[in-house]
Amino acid sequence: MHLRLRALLSLLHCVFIATARRAAKDNVQDCWNCLECSVENGCVRCPEKLFLFLQRWGITHRGSCLHSCPAGHFGQRGKDVNRCMKCKGPECDRCFNKDFCTKCKRGLLLFKGRCFSSCPEGTVPHLTDCIEGNWSQWSPCQRNGLSCGVKWGWQIRTRLLPWKVSEESALLHPPQSERKRCRINKRCSRDMRKHERRQKAQKLLKHVKNRTVTDPSEVAGRI
Repeated sequence: MHLRLRALLSLLHCVFIATARRAAKDNVQDCWNCLECSVENGCVRCPEKLFLFLQRWGITHRGSCLHSCPAGHFGQRGKDVNRCMKCKGPECDRCFNKDFCTKCKRGLLLFKGRCFSSCPEGTVPHLTDCIEGNWSQWSPCQRNGLSCGVKWGWQIRTRLLPWKVSEESALLHPPQSERKRCRINKRCSRDMRKHERRQKAQKLLKHVKNRTVTDPSEVAGRI
């Protein structure tokens, strides 16, 4: 019985010594470029140009001093210590700050600091990013095809795609458009009034094309 107890104590002593040596070795490896280090937590203070990165295991952590922060983190410089901070989005591989991503994980597309599974409206995928084109010029101010004789109309513009895309891609990523109200308040010239009356007559004829009109004055009276 005493021999078994002595053997067990001897084994535990050997395990303790081996663990202590391993911890000391890891501590030497982790602390070689630290200004301040502890056996339990590794680096706690780094040189001025390095970043302190805390790697967590459950409720414990171990610090190390790095020249650049690992994936999913960004470097934040402070008065006393520079730290590696975690990006907010789990889909972000690199970020400029907590909320602005600069590189997404594989399979995702980057647009304005955010990661998407598919590009937003008005943009097309290009490598690992979503690209948007420039806005076109505003269209002439019109209302139902009229550019005079009314007070208010609308102008429209579209965001042009940066390059020619296939029909399939154009259907998946339709061009973005927007419109704004504009003031016309312009009197029509005599020729313009004739042209507009002609347009109204054509629209009216289309509207009654399924009916038989025997008296031309019926159409003229509506113009």
